[in-house]
Amino acid sequence: MNKFKLRLYVTGKTAKSERAIANLKEICERDLKGLYELEIIDVLESPQLAENEKILATPTLIKDLPPPLKRIIGDLSNSEKVLLGLDLSPASDSDEQKEDTQ
Repeated sequence: MNKFKLRLYVTGKTAKSERAIANLKEICERDLKGLYELEIIDVLESPQLAENEKILATPTLIKDLPPPLKRIIGDLSNSEKVLLGLDLSPASDSDEQKEDTQ
């Protein structure tokens, strides 16, 4: 499995930001098992980085590696959608879900 390079853009220490960080860390530890690099960027502290990436809403997760680049917006509470957004299948029922989406 390739190493994932992830950047999470948040706005300050809000409940939504903290929830997104906690949800993402849980998903990474459970499903990526150390094969990831995570950078958390507060747009209040680094507005230029957010502008360069054209971040319009927070929290926004960007997956740089492995390609293709992906963006996921929201508090990342739906781990199944996050895994699909990262091009990973959820651990259970992955074969059934592939059939349902085709």
